[in-house]
Formats: sequence, C-alpha cells, structure tokens
Amino acid sequence: MFGYQPTPLLRGSLLEVIQLFFGVYHFYLALQKIIPTMPIQQGQAAPDFSLYNSQKEKVTLSDYKGSKNVLLLFFPQAFTGVCTKELCSVRDDIARYNDMDAVVLGISVDSIFTLAKFKEDQQLNFPLLSDFNKEVSNLYDCIYESFTDMDMKGVSKRSAFIIDKQGVVQFAEVLASAGDLPDFNAITETLSRIQ
Repeated sequence: MFGYQPTPLLRGSLLEVIQLFFGVYHFYLALQKIIPTMPIQQGQAAPDFSLYNSQKEKVTLSDYKGSKNVLLLFFPQAFTGVCTKELCSVRDDIARYNDMDAVVLGISVDSIFTLAKFKEDQQLNFPLLSDFNKEVSNLYDCIYESFTDMDMKGVSKRSAFIIDKQGVVQFAEVLASAGDLPDFNAITETLSRIQ
C-alpha cells in the first residue's frame, strides 16, 4: 500500500520500450550477418586481440607495440600439407625475421592441444596461437565460410599481416585459395623497410 505502484500506462510504456529494444537488437544481429566486414588495409591501426598459445599462455598483440614488428600468419589447419610447408619454411628462416626485429605469430582455429603437438612434431620455433572461437579470424576478415569439399565451416584463410612497432598494418594479404602461400618476398621487403 505504501510501495510504489506503477500506473497501467507506465507498465504498458515500459513493456513497449523493452519490446522496441529487443526489436532493434535483433535487427542489429541480422545486419551483422548480411553486411560484409571491411578487410584489413595497409595503413590502418591493427585490431588488438588476445589469444592463448600452445603453452596455454595468453598472448596480446599490443604487448609488442613499441618493441617488435609482428608478422601474423593465419593458416587453415595444423598437420595439413601446405600449412606444414609454410610454417616449416618460416621455422628455417626464423633468424632472418629475428634480424629484422620481428616476431612471428602463427594463428589457426585449431585447439591449443592440437597446436602444441603440431609445434612439437615440426619443431617450430615461434608461437602458435589458438583462435578456437574464430573471433580474431573474423576480426581480421580472414575466415572461410566453407573450407574444402568437406564443407568445414569457419577455418582461417591463409593470410599474412605485418604490424609495425606503432601498431599500424604495413602489409596485408588474404589468400582465396588455401593451396597458395603468402608472398614471402613482399613480406621480407616490408620488414626490411620498417625495421
């Protein structure tokens, strides 16, 4: 009797506001599915992210800001032929990347456990990060809607990005075909220019 009792008009208005809010929210979600994301471009600030590596340690891109250039290599799946070839060639050339003041980070949607085994088997000498939830692959607009004829959904596209010490994208290459390799000559030239 002494507590606040909303009038029927206010109750109806509140309900209408809530319904409007949820209507707008569902419209926003629907738009996210049909509006394409903008590809990452040279000269823009690199989207920051944190992922876990194969040793279960959190790695954050912005932690390298001011100290290292970063070569991000998105790859479709561990233990596949082209991915193994690509990452083993980086392993064999790691001294060149170190000399250009760059750290290499490999990223795939594989689990940290799969990546740990892959890294061990291939004796990879740079971190592999798990984008298991596909958030970073989506953020960088490098994810296959459908991968291979097995119709696998949400696999990272083979891609390469160079982020300089100021956190700016200096090189961006997203490959349509998983059978292609990034242009490592262009990557080397870019890293040499910004070191």
